[in-house]
Amino acid sequence: MTTHPTDSREQWLAARLELLEAETELTRRSDEVARQRQELPWVRVEKDYRFDTEDGDASLSDLFAGRSQLLVYHFMFGPQYTGGCPSCSAIAERFDGSVVHLAHHDVTLCAVSRAPLAALTAYRQRMGWTFPWASSLHSEFNFDFNTSFTEEQQRFGSVDYNYRPRDMTWLRDAGRQGGAAVHAAMTGTDTATYLREHPGMSAFALVDRAVYHTYSAYARGLDALWGLYPWLDRAPLGRNEPGPWWRRHDEYR
Repeated sequence: MTTHPTDSREQWLAARLELLEAETELTRRSDEVARQRQELPWVRVEKDYRFDTEDGDASLSDLFAGRSQLLVYHFMFGPQYTGGCPSCSAIAERFDGSVVHLAHHDVTLCAVSRAPLAALTAYRQRMGWTFPWASSLHSEFNFDFNTSFTEEQQRFGSVDYNYRPRDMTWLRDAGRQGGAAVHAAMTGTDTATYLREHPGMSAFALVDRAVYHTYSAYARGLDALWGLYPWLDRAPLGRNEPGPWWRRHDEYR
């Protein structure tokens, strides 16, 4: 027998209507935050970032693919990984199907990682995805947008992530590595190597051949991009997470 509170349909409906008021207010607040996001000042990108793509060497403006807006997902796939990050892979499952729709709304969505292009295309084929994926292996792009870090930065004990210093000294304690160690093993690396890459997304605008950085988000700022969590937040038990339970879609048994 369930231990969760139960009630009549009428009482459930009264509680549901009260919750609906809170959900409506949350939606309005989300609309207001989106407006503030779009009103952020733009910063012109001065560096000539270069990427390896399936069409050859490309600049950041080339990644727009003829459109005026570019959304980049910073996918955790470092040069030493044997496969993409499981969390980033779960996010990619959602945005892969959005690419064609965004393209018809003047927005190009692509992923960028530091792994060699051959590794990215092989993994994308394994997963059955079609979104464009560029390698920034020979570029400072990921480092400048705070999604990649050096071994020296880790040893120093702090990295700049999500607009704040992030303590990395806990990596020295193997007993505290937990879920990060699980996902590191799934990418064929140790925890420190795995965490030299971090997730994020960045937005850019192209105006008169000049590229502008308009927005970036990291950590919980990526929650809305997950395909899993909006559904789990509406499931009876919610997120109900004892640890990193998700796997790549071809690894479930």
